[in-house]
Amino acid sequence: MATELKNLSSYDPTKVASGKGRRVGIVYAEWNDEITYALRDGAVKTLIENGVEERDITFASVPGSFELIFGAAQMVKSGNYDAVIAIGCVIRGDTPHFDYICQGTTQGLAELNRQAEVPVIYGLLTCNTMQQALDRCGGALGNKGDECAITALKMIQFRQEL
Repeated sequence: MATELKNLSSYDPTKVASGKGRRVGIVYAEWNDEITYALRDGAVKTLIENGVEERDITFASVPGSFELIFGAAQMVKSGNYDAVIAIGCVIRGDTPHFDYICQGTTQGLAELNRQAEVPVIYGLLTCNTMQQALDRCGGALGNKGDECAITALKMIQFRQEL
C-alpha cells in the first residue's frame, strides 16, 4: 500500500513472481496526460524488469478516468490478458466533479475487479494538487505505476496458485 511515508517504487523483487509469459493490458486516461503517461511508462518499465516481454503488454487510451471502467471491461472481455491495469489521475478543482469522478471510477473498477476472471489493478491517482500527482508519478514518492505493475504480477500469481 502506498503512503506518504513510503516510496511507491520501493519493493523487494524477490517477493515478486516472474512475469515471463504473462500478458498485461494497460488502459490509461488521456486527461492529465503528463501524469498518466509517466504512470504508464513506470508500469511498463517495472513489468519488463520482472520478466514480461514488451510484446506482451498492450495499451489502450481513453479520454478520461471515468472511461477507464469501460476500457478495462473491454480488455477483460477480450480474454487476452492475465491482468489489466487501469491508470488515471483526477486532481481536485473548484466543483464537486472531482468527488463524482473519483467515487464513480473507484466503484466501477472495484465492481469490475470483483466480477472479472482476471485481476483489474486500480491505478487511479486522486490528488488535491498537481504537486501531489507529480510526486506520485516519478517524483519524491516514486511512481505509482511501479506499484500497479508489481500488484498485477502478484495477483496473477495469486490466481494461478488457487
